[in-house]
Amino acid sequence: MSRGLVLGAAMWLVRPVYVVIELVVAAATVGGHDLTDDTVSELGAVECLQTLCSPRHELMNSTFVAIGLLLAVGALLLVGRLGRTVTALLVVAGLSSVATGLAPIDGDVTLHAVAAAPLFVCQPLALLLLGRRLWRTHGRLAVALLLTGTVTAAAALAFVASEAGQGLFERLALWPVLIATAAVAVTILEPGRGRTATST
Repeated sequence: MSRGLVLGAAMWLVRPVYVVIELVVAAATVGGHDLTDDTVSELGAVECLQTLCSPRHELMNSTFVAIGLLLAVGALLLVGRLGRTVTALLVVAGLSSVATGLAPIDGDVTLHAVAAAPLFVCQPLALLLLGRRLWRTHGRLAVALLLTGTVTAAAALAFVASEAGQGLFERLALWPVLIATAAVAVTILEPGRGRTATST
């Protein structure tokens, strides 16, 4: 197995640490942060918002950038196993996360929304396509990816459409992807099981 594949898979295995960092930042929020109703973006607000202040906003925004780079660069290194279409979608999603970290919500709300939007579209689509791609060779993983893609897509739509429970829907749209991509990385690293087709 090439060093590129090992490095790409390792990058994806690190990504679930994001959840821990987000919870740490949320716990430090002055005024309290409700994981069900308050959005992730509020944790990255540089200035105090109407109901809360996030003293660790720099950590949150840096994490958005780092987690996006890990997704995008990891996908590029794994392109031979993912296929070009899935890779392209994940690169766009990763760059979207980077842009989100560079454009906090309290700076320019419209810019922040535009920066974040591709993340919620590209990740579920990539999981659905990858699940279909792996259906014959990695049945259980494929089912998990298809289910995760469906759930995260539905959650993303609910996040946009609903005013209540936005924090819950946003996290349902984002957190499962971290686990799903880590599972893909584990499969790639397993001797004799990681090989998939390379066509788009």
